[in-house]
Amino acid sequence: MTATIPCIPDNAPFTPEQRAWLNGFLASIFSDQAQPAAAAPRASLRIAVLYASQSGTAEGLARKVAKELKAQGHAPAVSTLVGYTPAALAAEKYALIFASTYGDGDAPDGVQPFYEQLCLEHFPRYENLSYAVFALGDRHYEHFCKFGNELDAKLAALGANRLMHRVDCDVEVDEPFAQWKDAILPRLREQGTAPKAARPSAPTVKAPESPHAAQSFTRDNPALAPLVEKRPLTRPDSAKVTLHLAFSTAESGLAYQAGDACGVLPSNDVNLVAEILQSLRFNGNEQVQCGKAGLITLHDALAHHLQITRLSRKLVQEYAQLGQCARLLGLLAPENKAQLDAYVYDRGLIDLLLEYPGVISDPAELVGLLSRLTPRLYSISSSPLAHAGQLHATVAVVRYSAHDRERGGVCSTLFADRTRISDRLPLYIQPNKKFRLPAADAPMIMIGPGTGIAPFRGFLHERRALGATGRNWLFFGERSAATSFLYREELEAMHADGHLTRFDTAFSRDQEQKVYVQDRMIEQSQTFWSWLQDGASVYVCGDAARMAKDVHAALLRIVETQGSMSAQSAEEYVHTLKDQHRYHRDVY
Repeated sequence: MTATIPCIPDNAPFTPEQRAWLNGFLASIFSDQAQPAAAAPRASLRIAVLYASQSGTAEGLARKVAKELKAQGHAPAVSTLVGYTPAALAAEKYALIFASTYGDGDAPDGVQPFYEQLCLEHFPRYENLSYAVFALGDRHYEHFCKFGNELDAKLAALGANRLMHRVDCDVEVDEPFAQWKDAILPRLREQGTAPKAARPSAPTVKAPESPHAAQSFTRDNPALAPLVEKRPLTRPDSAKVTLHLAFSTAESGLAYQAGDACGVLPSNDVNLVAEILQSLRFNGNEQVQCGKAGLITLHDALAHHLQITRLSRKLVQEYAQLGQCARLLGLLAPENKAQLDAYVYDRGLIDLLLEYPGVISDPAELVGLLSRLTPRLYSISSSPLAHAGQLHATVAVVRYSAHDRERGGVCSTLFADRTRISDRLPLYIQPNKKFRLPAADAPMIMIGPGTGIAPFRGFLHERRALGATGRNWLFFGERSAATSFLYREELEAMHADGHLTRFDTAFSRDQEQKVYVQDRMIEQSQTFWSWLQDGASVYVCGDAARMAKDVHAALLRIVETQGSMSAQSAEEYVHTLKDQHRYHRDVY
C-alpha cells in the first residue's frame, strides 16, 4: 500500500520559500513511512583534525575540512597541537594534520613541546593510526615545509599508516587544498559508510539585520575600506619611512579585536606591469584565464592577481625548461642550491624576462607560470573600543636597490606612493586568538621593536578603554630616538600619567655600542622576574629570524639567573608560561 503524501496548497498563508520547504519536509516523512526499513548503516568515523597554525591559515583549512567531514556523516574532532599530547594521538584511529612551518624551519609557537615528546625514542608506536599531513610553508624560505616534512616522516617511522602522500603547499593554498581534499575524502569514505543524513530542521525566523551588522569578510570577500588618515611616524632624515594608516570601518561594519591582524589585498605597480608587457611585446588587452578571476585582460591579471616582484625555485625551473636556458638549468642542480637562493633572493619577473628574453610567446604561458598575488598581513595598531569605526595599521615602507633597479615591497609602496585619502582598499580580518589581552587586573610585559609596537599600541588603548587595573610595561626599540621613535607623544603621555607603568627604550644607533630590547630586558632582570612572579603575561611582536630568538634567549637567562635555576629548569619554566597562556608571540 502506497502512502498518500500531503502537500501545502498554494493559497496557504506562507511565502513560496516556506511552502516549498514544508512540502519537502512532509515528503521526507511520508516517503520514509512508505519505504521498507533499510539496513542499519555502519558507524561513522571519528577523525582527529589537528592543526599547527602560526597565522591562522592551517586552522582555517582544518575547520573547512572538518565541516565537510561532518556533512558526510563522520565525527571530526578539531584541535590545535598546542597542548596536545602524543598519547592523545596514539589513541586515535584516523588523523588529518595541517602543519605550518615558520621562521627558520620551526614549528608554530606552542607546538614544539608536542613534537619533542613525539620524538622520544621510548614512545609507543602508531600501527593503529591512519593519517595524512597537509604541510604549509613559503618556498622563498630555505626550509620549506620543514616541520610538516619532519612530522610526516616521524609518524611513518613510528608505524603509522599514510592515507595518502603528504602535500607540501606554498603560500597559494586554495588549489592544492581542494585537490588534497578531493583525494582524501573518498579514501575516508572507503574506511566506513557515513550514516543517513538527518532530515532538515525547521526554519527559523531571523530578525532583520542592521545595515551595519558584522559581515564575514574574507580574502575572497574583502571589505572596501576608505583610507581616512596617512601620516609618517618617522622624520624625513630617517633611514626608513614608517607610516600610520587609518581606515574607516563604519560603512562596512568590519569588526576586529585587539591583537588581530589586517589582511590587505595589494596591487602591483602599474609602471612595472607596463615594463613587463613591453619586454614581451604584449599590449595588455589579451584575454587570459586567471584562476578565480576568470577571463580577464592580461594587464588586469598582472596588476591585480599575479605575483610579479618575487621569484621562486618553481618559477625559475619552469621558465628554464620552457626556454632551455642553460645557465638557469645549471643553477637548478642540487649542488648549486646556494647560488640559486642568491639569484632569486632580490630579483623579480622583469629580471628573468630581460636576462633570458624570447622564452614567452603566449600570454597564457606567462599566466600559467606565475603564482597568485597573496594578501599582506599587518598587526592592527588600534583598539575597537578606543578607535570606534576605525582600523589602524603601522607599516614600514620597504625600498631597496638591487641589480641596477629600485625595488620595494608590493603593499608598503602601494600605501606610500599610490594610495590617497578616501581611496578604498580591500581588507579583511585575520583573527589572532593566541594574542589576546590578559585579565584586567593582570600585569603585562610587551616587547615590540620597530613596527612590532603595533599590537601593543592597540593593547594599551584597549586596556585604558576597559578600565583595566593591571600594570603595563613596554620595551620598544628602533634605530634612533630623533628620527624613528614611533608614537613617541602617545607613549610618553601614557607613561607620564601612569597608564604605561614602565617604559624602556633601546635605540641601537644612538650610542657607540648597539643596544637592543633584549639588552634592556637583561638590565632589568630583577624587576622583570618580580613581574613574572606577580603573574605577568609576556608578549613579543616582530621579526622571527633574529629578534624573537634573542628575546627568548634573554627571557631564559632572566629565569635562570633570577630564579636560581638550571638551564633545563628555566626551559621548563618558560614552557609552563606558555601552557598557562602567559607567553605569547606574534612573529613573522
